[in-house]
Amino acid sequence: MGNDLERLARLVQERRLELRLGIEPAAKLADMSKDTWKRVEAAQNVRATSYTSIEHALQWAPGSCRRVLQGEEPVVAEAAPKGSASAIAMIPKEELQRHVGDAVNSAALGIKGDLTAEQILELNQRVLEELHKRGVV
Repeated sequence: MGNDLERLARLVQERRLELRLGIEPAAKLADMSKDTWKRVEAAQNVRATSYTSIEHALQWAPGSCRRVLQGEEPVVAEAAPKGSASAIAMIPKEELQRHVGDAVNSAALGIKGDLTAEQILELNQRVLEELHKRGVV
């Protein structure tokens, strides 16, 4: 995990600088001490809740620090339209396809019927093709 902590440290620092934030303002946005923020950028272990706070300050989607520690990329979240409590996040195409496929499989298995494994796979492929035609994936 040492390498992953170093990668997270580099990505956190790059994003902080991209947002034109110093360490103190970033730590304040994350509601944490500047020392804790420095620990992250020094590739040292911190509590899991600290990562959640950092994601908020860096405008990353929840779970982005965990994704980085697993070798994936962080997901940038955008503020949703005014009046909405949501955020909009760009999910990598491959991950969206996997989530859609998993959802189709779960839904198909949840239906009490006679769908075979081959039919479920075909349904999954058709859903992905339809989403592709619509420009979603």
